[in-house]
Amino acid sequence: MKNLFSRSTLLVLLLTLSAVSFGQNASSSMDNVMRSNGQIYVVIAVMLTILIGLLLYLVRLDKKISKMEKR
Repeated sequence: MKNLFSRSTLLVLLLTLSAVSFGQNASSSMDNVMRSNGQIYVVIAVMLTILIGLLLYLVRLDKKISKMEKR
């Protein structure tokens, strides 16, 4: 069972890495337009805001769960 799990995990990892490497070579006209207009920074700012919000939510949730476990 453990061997099957490790093989399937390795397969998914390798497939993901190959998909990422193919994605690196493609040049999209959309990213060039967004870079030239400066809109790429807006996209990055929104993504960072969402990720930071998720991180803060998880930290807060972890603290609450730890507090409840201590009781």
